[in-house]
Amino acid sequence: MLFSKRFVRLPLSLVVMLLCSVATWGQSAIIGQVVIPSGAPLPGATIRVKEMPQVGAVTDVDGRFRLALQTTDTVTIEATMVGMIKVVRPVSGKETSELVLVMKEDRQLLETVVVTATRTPKLLSETPVVTRVIERREIEALDINSVQDLLQTELPGIEFSYSMNQQVSVNMQGFGGNSVLFLVDGERMAGETLDNIDYDRLNLDNVGRVEIVKGAASSLYGSNAIGGVVHIISQPVDDKWTLNVNGRYGSYNNIRYGGTMGFNLGKVTSLTNVQHSSCDPIVLNNAGDIGTVYGNNSLNIKERLTFEPVKGLRFTGRAGYFFRERESQATSYDRYRDFMGGLKADYTIDDNRNVMVGYSFDQYDKSDYALAEGTDVRDYSNVQHTVRTLFNHTFRNENSLTLGGDLMRDYLMSYQFVDGFHRQYTADAFAQWDWQLTKKVNVVSALRIDYYSESNLMHLSPKISAMYKLPHTTLRASYADGFRAPTLKEMYMNFDMANIFTIYGNADLNPEKSHNFNIAIEYPKSNFNLTATAFYNYVNDRITTIWSRAKNGMVYNNVSGITICGADVCAMARLDCGLGVKLSYVFTHESADENGMRSSSTRPHSATVRFDYKYTWKTGTTTVALNGRVLSDVTCDEYTDLTDLTKTESVTYPAYTLWRMTLNHRFDRGITLAATIDNLFNYVPDYYYSNSPATNGTTFALSVALDIDKFFK
Repeated sequence: MLFSKRFVRLPLSLVVMLLCSVATWGQSAIIGQVVIPSGAPLPGATIRVKEMPQVGAVTDVDGRFRLALQTTDTVTIEATMVGMIKVVRPVSGKETSELVLVMKEDRQLLETVVVTATRTPKLLSETPVVTRVIERREIEALDINSVQDLLQTELPGIEFSYSMNQQVSVNMQGFGGNSVLFLVDGERMAGETLDNIDYDRLNLDNVGRVEIVKGAASSLYGSNAIGGVVHIISQPVDDKWTLNVNGRYGSYNNIRYGGTMGFNLGKVTSLTNVQHSSCDPIVLNNAGDIGTVYGNNSLNIKERLTFEPVKGLRFTGRAGYFFRERESQATSYDRYRDFMGGLKADYTIDDNRNVMVGYSFDQYDKSDYALAEGTDVRDYSNVQHTVRTLFNHTFRNENSLTLGGDLMRDYLMSYQFVDGFHRQYTADAFAQWDWQLTKKVNVVSALRIDYYSESNLMHLSPKISAMYKLPHTTLRASYADGFRAPTLKEMYMNFDMANIFTIYGNADLNPEKSHNFNIAIEYPKSNFNLTATAFYNYVNDRITTIWSRAKNGMVYNNVSGITICGADVCAMARLDCGLGVKLSYVFTHESADENGMRSSSTRPHSATVRFDYKYTWKTGTTTVALNGRVLSDVTCDEYTDLTDLTKTESVTYPAYTLWRMTLNHRFDRGITLAATIDNLFNYVPDYYYSNSPATNGTTFALSVALDIDKFFK
């Protein structure tokens, strides 16, 4: 009997061993660690097998990873991470020792893939159009609170200031908000106030990077891109799940808190973001055009969902809700709401061809909330429906063709219209040819045609850019035709300015046109990068308001012969000891005299300065950063009597400088603490102009962010 039991057990064990051998036949595992040059582990790096796209991993808090392969042949391992130089290593599936990959920081971001300048993915170092990139790691290290602060801190030549009723306006090297196109993941934004979008809609919680292209980009993006493009791109979802919660508290009860949750299940990914912010009113210390900065609060909710039913086909849905309230008056508040959504399908036909088709919806409303009555009256609504398509084909010789088109229905209901509302249909088609002549020479040419129904306008916008790579220097040059069509507001406005005068639209307006020339030289080195750019713009038929004696009011009209030119220089260095320096300077000359009136408020000189020191400990990374903005004075003529707009006086907006210091420590377990001192040297304007910073002096802020998913990894 005992013999019989043993006889039965022996074959069963052999069967189990045989099945295990069959199951593991041809399988192997690669175990490794990713570190930085100092030897410290690098968590969060993405590891993929080039020959097997479905095989991948993300390094844990100790920088370790494990890849299960279905082969013992040699494969190619790729290690990538935002801000780091990609590592490519051939590895045998029979490898028995632990693989160690050393990743170095991409100090000049030259291996960052950008899309704004050409609408197709290209490495920053291979893009013929000068593109500035601000990565997520910089945003986190600086503890930046808004898009306005981010752009002003990182780039000279951009100034946000107050217009009428404390509405925020932008000036980017002589171009205002109606000439600078802001995009979020490639989509336009509805709604405007005094020619500017609502910048509070642009929170930074889930931003992966920001790409800025200065100069005319109408050949790819049409109207409103005559002065440049600011493209905000959301972070991707690579991990199986992520959860970040964060909060920030500053002077004047400036509070911001929110969270971002994401998951990646292979075929389905999701990224959800919620952010709330508020600030008390700020009573300014000195006299000026502004006495109190309005208190406000806002709520921003965004969702992006991706579904890939089969390999190569991906659907992306997005939706969002935004609410903002300003305490503008004692009896009523201003309210702003936005509802947006969209669906996009991307299909990769093969390695050389892909096509995208998408639809987007955006509705931006304004209303007045009466505190006593509790009524909320909507008096403004801008609704945009847009359908777009994009096709890319890359040929064997690495040349590529891009074709695309858009169709949009633009509806505007406004209290500034006599007849209530107007609508307009726009259509466009564009083509781009990316020509890699040699390994050193790249030429990109583009042509776009736009049609606007209300003005019965059709316009062609060409552009050509070229790049020539020398052994240690890169040369870039471009010509672009800029274009901006008159808006519905500019065509049909009829707004009574408190019974003082009326602003009239003009249905016969011509489109703004410009000729933009750029030439740049870049000297990149491992620890140093220098870029110098000269730019020239000749703007014809700029749309602005001019006093009309016949109507005794302001009328939108075209003004010709405006020149905007200058130079932009940026130098940055990062030493192996962790010390970094970045110096940027822009000189802008604008000749925008109208009937002898100096109307330009563009500051001729502006600069940004950054010193930072980064040190990696066993438990995390500490960054200390000092950022400065230096702006020169500017003199222009302004109206002194709203009842008689023939009277003007010369006004000088004074020069000023603001400095910010930030101490940031990121623990490996996903905890980030930051302390910020803004206006470090306590600058207070003697008089608060619209172009002066609305500050009473030094302010403080503390913030904390928790990557909860890292607690469990």
